[in-house]
Amino acid sequence: MGTMLHAAGNSLDRALPELNLSNSELVSTVHESYVAAGADLLLTNTFGANRLRLAELGGSATVRDVNMAGVRLARQARRGARRTVFVGGSVSPAAKAGQGAAYSPDERIDVIREQVTALIDGGVDLLVLETFGGLGELLEAVAIAVETDVPVIAQATFTAEGRTLDGETPEEVAKALARTEVAAIGANCTVGPQHMLGIVKRLRGTLPVSAQPNAGIPRRIGRRFEYGVDGEYFARYARAHAESGASIVGGCCGTTPGHIREVVARLADLRPPEQRRKVSKHKRSSEPARGKLAQRLRDKEFVVAAQYSRPGDHQGVDLVFGKDIATMTAWDKTITTLQDELHGAHAFGLRTVVCETGSPPPLGDYPDADGILEVDSIGLIELLAAFNAGRDRTGHTLVTRTAFHIGARFNPGAADLDAELVRTKAKIAAGAQFLVTTPVYDLESFAWMLTELSEEDIPILMSVHPLSGYAEAEYLAHEVPDVRVPPDTLEALQAGERTGYEVAGELLAAARKLADGVVLHIRDSSEITKLLG
Repeated sequence: MGTMLHAAGNSLDRALPELNLSNSELVSTVHESYVAAGADLLLTNTFGANRLRLAELGGSATVRDVNMAGVRLARQARRGARRTVFVGGSVSPAAKAGQGAAYSPDERIDVIREQVTALIDGGVDLLVLETFGGLGELLEAVAIAVETDVPVIAQATFTAEGRTLDGETPEEVAKALARTEVAAIGANCTVGPQHMLGIVKRLRGTLPVSAQPNAGIPRRIGRRFEYGVDGEYFARYARAHAESGASIVGGCCGTTPGHIREVVARLADLRPPEQRRKVSKHKRSSEPARGKLAQRLRDKEFVVAAQYSRPGDHQGVDLVFGKDIATMTAWDKTITTLQDELHGAHAFGLRTVVCETGSPPPLGDYPDADGILEVDSIGLIELLAAFNAGRDRTGHTLVTRTAFHIGARFNPGAADLDAELVRTKAKIAAGAQFLVTTPVYDLESFAWMLTELSEEDIPILMSVHPLSGYAEAEYLAHEVPDVRVPPDTLEALQAGERTGYEVAGELLAAARKLADGVVLHIRDSSEITKLLG
């Protein structure tokens, strides 16, 4: 976590756990990337989130707020996973290495207890004591942690010589911890994969063992630290750790989602088959969704929908956004407003709704004002699904159930496709019954997303937007976030070898083979003939 936050531009001299409050989106994205890579255990961004360390680094937030937020972000990130993902509360020594002796045992215990209490109240599944450089302080923390009702993993850190910073051997640490009530013991940080292998062999015995090596030795490049161990090497040693007795394998400093993805692949045959939870497209409602789109999708008909920039006739398409399909955004609306609008729309016969978070409105001289955001797109989906089940957001029974057909957007052009995949699966888990892409220009990334979503059994509509020419394509590729325009498309448009309509026609042909339908983003009805013939 620290490595990824540092790579995103945050100094290691600041209190990184405070980002749980000041930049929660960044922390969430990191968690989501590891979930998408296949991690089974997320550690909260709370290493060093205790009273002494936060104060030393100038942190002003309370210990409870930072830790509670850290748990919440990790729990939210796992929501879209189609497998069991645990959240472990990360607990560091009370003070930095070599500084623990400046405080009495009672002071250190009080510091650890305050953080552990916040993590437990936040809802962690287990506690992970990390990077303890001496057995004495580790046992103090263990005594606090095992008072809770969650499992505890106790990890020391060892040098390349095979001793803790205080001089204890792995055997001495294992023997002492075996007399406690911890669920597992282990080692993390300081050494790379090769030295960690020897430590694992010396720790194994009566308790399960965890191994989290660094991705090698860091090197300083300018103001940043980088780790050089590649994923293949890291995964090869992860396999050796498992075969030597480690029950939990992962990584510490420098271990990116790419490393974890390689580890998951390398250990696939050692893992029990995952009992995947199948989610029905209509799991929140006892009746099938209604509306023209729902009917056509049930009949396995390829759907052609249009989203016009200017009003016009609707010949040549099956459905029209604004007429048959509504897009509902959550931004700048209270829950009460959303509920009123949805009930009113349903009363007037609207059945198909695509849920979006929306964008903050520019407010005059205050461009940084965010407006209102009580729920995002996932919360809006959950609201609609609850209506279909005959409940409001608080669980109160409604007089009548709605019959909304619930859609959600996803972006195959996102810069972080792993995080986008996790969020898309979270929308499906919340109750989305069909998906609509943002405009697609890159078929490779779209096909990858389709493959990853193949087990979800959910209809997908691919959006196609005819480019007006090279200028628009160049603008989208370089100035608009999360848009992928392939280099060969840019080159062909610049050279006049293809027009925007020709590119759109090729995408439309691909959509007929890959997707359940297409949404044409067009200016007016005159473009229908150009695209559909």
